[in-house]
Amino acid sequence: MRLDINLASQPYQDARRFWLRWGFGLALVGIVSLALVVGAVTGGFNARRDRQRISEFKKQIAERDKERAKAEAFLNLPANRSTRDKSQFINAQIQRKAFSWTKVFEELERVMPPRLHVVSIRPEMTPDNELQIKMVVAGESSERALDLVKRMESSQHFEQTHINETHQQGGTPGDNVQFDITALYIPEKPQRSTP
Repeated sequence: MRLDINLASQPYQDARRFWLRWGFGLALVGIVSLALVVGAVTGGFNARRDRQRISEFKKQIAERDKERAKAEAFLNLPANRSTRDKSQFINAQIQRKAFSWTKVFEELERVMPPRLHVVSIRPEMTPDNELQIKMVVAGESSERALDLVKRMESSQHFEQTHINETHQQGGTPGDNVQFDITALYIPEKPQRSTP
């Protein structure tokens, strides 16, 4: 058997090494492309499902708003106004009764840093029927008051805590600074007894 090899007109090429090197790269690019396509298709299906759920929730909200508007219109009738006013008054009293001074002071004692004390405290109902505590604390430095705010925020019973600093002239030794703090108070939910 005779092989005629003319390297001048047909140079030698190692095709096997070329396809091993570039074939691996092409396979890797193909796998990554396939993964990206699958991710995009899955994301599209998930987005469509989420849009459907959002539209369902919007429909439910619209239905609840209609029901609420009907109920408010019914309660605003002249014959029902006195009943509405009485129920609002009774509900407000029940919410005020839910405020327990003992529980609030226990929680404040737990979160109060040393060398800081409560000067005054006052509960109020917000327009959204949430219980808000307004209190004045005094101490020797603003760091302690900021520590109190951080501790209140990490507590399960206080939310949306805001602080304002008021410098006090003279006063009791150690009470160099007073702070106005407001926070929403979340009372403890009563534990249900199982039969």
